[in-house]
Amino acid sequence: MAGIRWPPVAEEQAPYGAAAAEQTDEERSSVAADSWSVKSDFGSSTIDFRAASDYSSDKEDVETLQNFCDANYAEDLANFQENNHSNDLWFEGELLEVLVRWTKNLCLNGTDKNLSAFNVLDVGTGSGRLLQELSKQGFSNLVGIDFSEAAIEVARNRANRDGFPNISFSVDDVLETKLEKKFQLVMDRGTLDSIGFHPDGPVKRMMYWESVSRLVAPGGFLVVTSCNSSKDDLIQEIENFNHRKMNPISAANGENNHSTIFEYVDHVQNYPTGVSSGNRVATVAFVRK
Repeated sequence: MAGIRWPPVAEEQAPYGAAAAEQTDEERSSVAADSWSVKSDFGSSTIDFRAASDYSSDKEDVETLQNFCDANYAEDLANFQENNHSNDLWFEGELLEVLVRWTKNLCLNGTDKNLSAFNVLDVGTGSGRLLQELSKQGFSNLVGIDFSEAAIEVARNRANRDGFPNISFSVDDVLETKLEKKFQLVMDRGTLDSIGFHPDGPVKRMMYWESVSRLVAPGGFLVVTSCNSSKDDLIQEIENFNHRKMNPISAANGENNHSTIFEYVDHVQNYPTGVSSGNRVATVAFVRK
């Protein structure tokens, strides 16, 4: 799902936060005690303080994105079968090289730690190219998931062709993942961006953070790469998530005694200029507390 954008939303759709704007002062005060705000390209939206599991995916919207992704990767798969070649939809060349080298250094952290000890999950793996590059750096326990069956077929074909038997792939939706194990390193290269373009983007992003918080092992890293959010945007969203996990009573009383779930560690300082199709690329690492 990496790098896939949602089809445009109909113009007549009300903008996010429109309903909140119609609330009275009293109603807004009531919501503030048990709500949180997620910053996205659409602005800030107020979301009620329910767990992500309380929200069910909209079947029609999910099928729309799956069909959109499958159509893109079906073309890629046909190209692979005909020409033994496939392309990622974004983030190739120098950008990918910088990300992989930086991730390796993040995990080594100046020690002689064996990279093969890290079990790695790539959410929205797409063609699986990122996992292949991580394998070349010494990571060996690698898993890729994507909710597009066509994408997973492309990834498996590429891994078999290129000699990466240590990489496993499965069809899975990170928002409703069936995975039960935890990983020392979880990579996201555009999946959060794609989720943000869902008509219910802020809610889906909340579901995303809830899900990945269960996938990253304590002390493990979550590395998010976005071409739609800045470093500061991502850090703010993590802080919002940590705040949401605060005890509701403490939140209502304005107290700050909460357990941090993710903590900012580092970010890629510079990507090569002139090689990105987007206006910006940000990669930020968080550690699971």
